[in-house]
Amino acid sequence: MKRDPSMTATSVQIGLIGDHTPSVVAHRAIPMALQHAAQTNQVSVEFEWVPTEEITSPERLLGFDGLWCVPASPYRSMAGALRGIRHARESATPFLGTCGGFQHAVVEYARHVLGWADADHGETASEAARWVIAPLTCALVEITHPVQLAPNSRLAVAYGGDTATEGYRCRYGLNPEFQAQLLAGPLRATAHDSTGEVRAIELDNHPFFVATLFQPERAALQGRTAPLVNAFVRACTIQAAT
Repeated sequence: MKRDPSMTATSVQIGLIGDHTPSVVAHRAIPMALQHAAQTNQVSVEFEWVPTEEITSPERLLGFDGLWCVPASPYRSMAGALRGIRHARESATPFLGTCGGFQHAVVEYARHVLGWADADHGETASEAARWVIAPLTCALVEITHPVQLAPNSRLAVAYGGDTATEGYRCRYGLNPEFQAQLLAGPLRATAHDSTGEVRAIELDNHPFFVATLFQPERAALQGRTAPLVNAFVRACTIQAAT
């Protein structure tokens, strides 16, 4: 899409990378969470669902001030989702990934930053040699858990403290076998659960690149503002002004 020349920094355009399905709880929550964030940041937020099979080149994503890779994977085109995440990472476009977005952000980084061409997702590539995303020991389906946030992380700033409690619908997460190499920097873990397992990552030297295994957008379904979505929209507003 192309930006309307009449738009100002008080209006932001966000691309939602994923295959919109009204029955998915997170997909119903995301527009509400963005509306809450728009009110909090006093901006107008416009969003567009971008089907993964349409992302055949970065040009499909030009004009967006932020990109959110949304839950409900497997995506119809894993290549499209990875292409979108890579564009956000390389173009310094604010990026948020939740649930499936977290998983695919890890795969994209492993392939294109670490050079692991065989890095893959255990849900869609059962014969792959290197699952950087693997089945969780205990599935996190329709449950809520507290997480510990890394000091001075974007997450800690967004939540205004060192803990948060969020909901999940997830069966796959970071494979501990590759965790040390994946998170040696500039990608790093910034949220852990009570057992020490990674639940969120951030990319250093980027305006805003955060991915969480939990779904912070679900707060909107209870009429609550989602702090991380607020922070994402704020980063998009800054991007729009540049």
